[in-house]
Amino acid sequence: MKKQARRAGFENPEYQPIDTDRAVVARSIDWPVQHEQPAHFHDRGQLVFASSGILNVTTEDGAWVVPPQRAVWIPMRTHHSILSKTKVELRTVYIDEREAGAVPSKCCVIAVSPLLRELLLTAMTVPPDYESGGRDERVMTLIIDEFSRAEANTRDFFLPLPRDRRVKPIVDAILDDSEAPATLAVWSQKVGASERTIQRIFEAETGLHFSTWKKQVILLEALRKLSDGESVLNVALDLGYSSPSAFTYMFRQAFGVTPSRFFD
Repeated sequence: MKKQARRAGFENPEYQPIDTDRAVVARSIDWPVQHEQPAHFHDRGQLVFASSGILNVTTEDGAWVVPPQRAVWIPMRTHHSILSKTKVELRTVYIDEREAGAVPSKCCVIAVSPLLRELLLTAMTVPPDYESGGRDERVMTLIIDEFSRAEANTRDFFLPLPRDRRVKPIVDAILDDSEAPATLAVWSQKVGASERTIQRIFEAETGLHFSTWKKQVILLEALRKLSDGESVLNVALDLGYSSPSAFTYMFRQAFGVTPSRFFD
């Protein structure tokens, strides 16, 4: 996963204002491979959607992987950075939460319905100073309606990151190489902390058992590789599985579908 999940720059994030009095404003940006937007925040909520490519969004709590056909919601004033590992056609809308009614209070990934996708793409043609009461405003209002109906996923695409300095070498090593040593016994010797201490830190700061946290690293790395067009066989072998069937079983247990069907 390398630097996708790092928190660098969160000590002094940049404030990026959205200069409009409209409730919703849209922006369209195309990013090259390995483009990173450093830590920043807005005074509006942000719904980030890639019409192609895959995004990595990092907050102070952890890292989100946003596959195709999904979007990530970032509440107002949430410090975040965005990395595009592949070429990305970024389509994003900024929403004044005071005008939006019930929106999630925390970051989450949502499934983008066909209607919401078309609305987001249409919004890219709407000027930021659109007239009140016209078609453009109705498009923007409908985006809020469709977004509020979407099912929020706060777990499957999220990797919480512990902050305790005692486990930082473990976190950094596994993010750099998901095949890094997996057992607590090995890590205990490397970092000079007991297995019990390491386990306690992971459970307290991520809510996950260490082995479950490492499995989530592998799952998110698998999503990135599959979205890049790599075969199930290559992904399985790259991530240390003895066979594609063993990898497919793990993937289906987590996401409910096989890897070959996930992006359908």
